[in-house]
Parts: sequence; structure tokens; C-alpha cells
Amino acid sequence: MAPQDITARPSSRAARLEHGFVRLNQGLVIALMASMAVLVFANVVMRYVFNQSIFWVEEFTQVQMIWVAYLGAGLALREGRHVAVDMLQDRLPVPWRKAVRACIAVAIALFLLTLVVLGVQIAVFTWSQETPALGMPAGLPYLGIPLGAAAMLLHLLLFWRQFIAREFVHAEEIGDGHGEEATA
Repeated sequence: MAPQDITARPSSRAARLEHGFVRLNQGLVIALMASMAVLVFANVVMRYVFNQSIFWVEEFTQVQMIWVAYLGAGLALREGRHVAVDMLQDRLPVPWRKAVRACIAVAIALFLLTLVVLGVQIAVFTWSQETPALGMPAGLPYLGIPLGAAAMLLHLLLFWRQFIAREFVHAEEIGDGHGEEATA
């Protein structure tokens, strides 16, 4: 089979939606990280060159870091980049290995669903409070938890079969035919 062009457009509607979801997730993480770098750099320059700092940068970048961690977790899951101890499952026969991976996927999905529910509850509970520097709702940092968990759950559901088969692909290749079965 000839290698496919990684810039090729996804063919099916589901693949296009998945591709768009992954690109949106990547874009949010990149935008948050880029703005964090710019803000922290500007604050360092202000502090050491002008002997003043931007008072809200530390608080704002902390919130951004929470969101980056939770939104980036789903992308890391797709690429198999989370810490895993798979020595035992690697020694099992293939059918047992797949059964263990299916149990792991179900456990992850249940955990993420719980995280969504509890994350929404804590965000709602803290929403009426304000952060010290910016005066924004204190629930905003906590909102990253259920949204990130929901995104991670969606990532898991979208590549469920590949997760069980341990067929991880780089996020850049998602939805372009790499790592997917042919649909001829």
C-alpha cells in the first residue's frame, strides 16, 4: 500500500468531523500555550526592565495552564502518550489482551464521565466567587476540568477500536487515512 499524503482531506463525513474536532482541540491548546508564553515573557520584561509587573498575568496564566493540561490530555491519549504499565497485558494471548484493553477503556470512560459530572458541580459551586486579581468567576478554572474530561471522553469514543488494538497515531494524521481501516 502506498503512503498517503498527510495533507489529504478526510473522505467520510464522520472522518471530517473527527478531523475537525482534533484540529479544534489542537488549535485551542496551541493558542493557550502561545498566549501564555507571550504573557509570561512580557511580564518578565516589564519586571526586570521597567521594574513593574502586570498584576494579572500570573493568575491568568495559571488558569490557562489548567485548561492546557485538561484539553491536551485527550490528544495525548490518542497518541498513547499517557503513562501506562502494560507489561502484564503484553504477556497475555491476543484475545485476552484485547479483553483487558476493553476493560481499561471502559474504566477510563467511566472515570471521565464521573470527572465531567463532578467537574460541572465544582464549577457551578465556585462560579459566584471571584478570583483575586482579575475578579473573574472562580469557577472558570474549574470549568476546564469537565470540558477537558468531556473532550478526552469524546477522543476515547472516537478511537475506541484503535485504543483497544493499541494503534496510536500522531494527532496530525487523524482523519487523513493513517491508522484507519480502508473504506473501499
